[in-house]
Amino acid sequence: MLSATLKQGLQHYSIGQKLRALRLRRKLGLVDLGKHTGLSPALLSKIERGQLFPTLPTLLRIAMVFSVGLDYFFTDESDRHLVAIVRHKDRLRFPGPSNGGDVSFFFECLDYPAVERKLNAYYAEFQPLQGAKVPSHQHAGVEFIFVIRGKLEIRIGDKENALEREDSIYFDSNLPHSYRRIGNARCLALVITVP
Repeated sequence: MLSATLKQGLQHYSIGQKLRALRLRRKLGLVDLGKHTGLSPALLSKIERGQLFPTLPTLLRIAMVFSVGLDYFFTDESDRHLVAIVRHKDRLRFPGPSNGGDVSFFFECLDYPAVERKLNAYYAEFQPLQGAKVPSHQHAGVEFIFVIRGKLEIRIGDKENALEREDSIYFDSNLPHSYRRIGNARCLALVITVP
């Protein structure tokens, strides 16, 4: 149980309000955020409403989904920095959207400590799925993919696009799109999204 002094000190940072703003900006519901973080929607709701203060590991899980560092929740806007380094050993791996079925890719955020970013950068590993099982998604903005290794099929609307090593694609991510590895070799790519 937190003392009144600690509660008052933590309320100053408005962690719940900042979390809610991030979630709404990404147009995520509490259930969706729960799937990405492994946390229950009820717990996330209590954090947003200021009824519960998260532990640092819990807050870091949330921060990484939104590609922000922990400092996002504890600094004033005027103190935010523009230079951020992400070490390979510090990256966490998350599953992409699954629509309740198989996951078509796993991603690692490459720029989560940077704040006020103009883009989001990810390292992605794509999975082999049958055409009917590949989940489609869409989001505001544009997307750029550079294939580092393997072969990748990207379906944008009704059109399938096959990319090989060192090929790239730029597209409007408002259109429904999906990814699928072609063949047995690992398929890795750099993915950049701009909201």
